[in-house]
Amino acid sequence: MLPDGLRRAEFAPLWQAVHDRLSSGRAVDRVRVGPLDPRQREALAGLLGADRLPADHVTVSVARLDAVLEPHCGMRCRDIVEELIGPVQDRASQRERAQRQRAALWDWLAGHPVVRAQPALAGWAEQVRRGGLLGGSPAATGELLDAALHVLHALPAPGTPLPAFAEAVLGDPRALDPGGSLSGLVLRALAEVYGVPLPASDGQRRELWRCAGIGEQGLSTVVLSAGVQPVGGRLCGEIMRSCTDSGHAAAITLGQLRDAGRISLGVPDVWVVQKPAVLDRALRRFGRTCPPLVCTSGWPNGAAMLLLRTLGATGARLHHHGDFDGDGLRIAAYVQAKAGAVPWRMSTADYLAALDRHPAGPDAGRITAAPWDAALAPALRENRVAVPEERVADRLLDEAAWRTP
Repeated sequence: MLPDGLRRAEFAPLWQAVHDRLSSGRAVDRVRVGPLDPRQREALAGLLGADRLPADHVTVSVARLDAVLEPHCGMRCRDIVEELIGPVQDRASQRERAQRQRAALWDWLAGHPVVRAQPALAGWAEQVRRGGLLGGSPAATGELLDAALHVLHALPAPGTPLPAFAEAVLGDPRALDPGGSLSGLVLRALAEVYGVPLPASDGQRRELWRCAGIGEQGLSTVVLSAGVQPVGGRLCGEIMRSCTDSGHAAAITLGQLRDAGRISLGVPDVWVVQKPAVLDRALRRFGRTCPPLVCTSGWPNGAAMLLLRTLGATGARLHHHGDFDGDGLRIAAYVQAKAGAVPWRMSTADYLAALDRHPAGPDAGRITAAPWDAALAPALRENRVAVPEERVADRLLDEAAWRTP
């Protein structure tokens, strides 16, 4: 039992300093104590049996303290400070454990399937890592990131309002309200994916959400197709069949696709292109015998993604081609990750062959990795020349026609 004399306030700086040093987790020989007022200096001198007062800052040997305390009360420094202040911690081990937890968290984020499927998100993951932990907690940060990745996996949405989407994906209609940590995290990720600045106004935030299919209007969002002869599909199917029979492109709205239900094809393959010019060339070349083509018109909107997913769900193989440039690679990764498409003439060999035929071209822009071909992004970075899809359109259409029954 600690004597009352050692509980006096004058000894508080000493016990606190000892507790702090022992909690470092390292071997402790000496403890620095101070600043001490005159009464505290007198108390310490009396405890140590010193013949003169110590300075206002003094270094005390732990072994000397133990040698004084054990005969006096049968307790060592550690026993006393744990009784007065609480258990001695091991901050060194805690720091090492926290470092391991942080490293594991960032490794998990960088290697997450959602991030790996869309390499543009690697930049977002690095931004998050540099920003540090939420409240210093790996667990809290991991929970927030898990929710954000869950949202990113569920996007794009087929025109769903934001509260309804948040309710469906997260169980809380307000989980993605503006100004929240989760909403900000997701918007930062979307800005990286689409290669746009981080939104700074409510209008810009709404526009970025619309890029991901949130709140898109049923009439204002359209996808182009040609040569698609679906079975079923209600009005949507009728429009596509009628346009194909007439040798024209079909412009299908998001609203029509929502109402279409099941759309299946009598052929196994659908050819997905990025540029309307390729679709136009196909119609001029093939007319009513055009192979089944879908055009994303750049970044696929909600109507395009809904059509591709619907076709894929009924067994169609989706083959995707786009520009050989930074946006083209990101769009290809997006369509592959979100609609299950496979790359079509999008290899490093295809790029270099096209570059041999067309050595001059626009700058390739910001390049991110191509998950389907590790050598493609380095080749684009080295050459810095983009190959627009229109330049290889004839070769694409030759293959699509040859492989369509």
